[in-house]
Amino acid sequence: QVQLVESGGGLAQAGGALRLSCAASGRTVSRSAMAWFRQPPGKEREFITAITWSGSTTYYADSVRGRFTISRDNAKMTTYLQMNSLKPEDTAVYYCAASDRFPSSPRMAPSAYDYWGPGTQVTVSS
Repeated sequence: QVQLVESGGGLAQAGGALRLSCAASGRTVSRSAMAWFRQPPGKEREFITAITWSGSTTYYADSVRGRFTISRDNAKMTTYLQMNSLKPEDTAVYYCAASDRFPSSPRMAPSAYDYWGPGTQVTVSS
């Protein structure tokens, strides 16, 4: 089993930055694709970014491309989400997820992910 825990959320001003971390424990996720999703208030969970198990390829939703960066450190079993140029519409609960089934071709569908963290709140004020 894998346990994922997000940290680094909080309150930021529009135009500011936050860095989220997702720490894995229980067993290695070095062979799993990792992703970040978010769920704005009253809306469905949405894909924002993913990274292959090797870290060689990343994927981004149009809404965050150029502002957010995903990275991973397999030795530390930690995945990061650097969020720059934050906007009020980035306000959401942010979740990290791990996929054992699609390690080299991460999917956008939540159902493709096997493990989830409890989420961390990010609030961006205007």
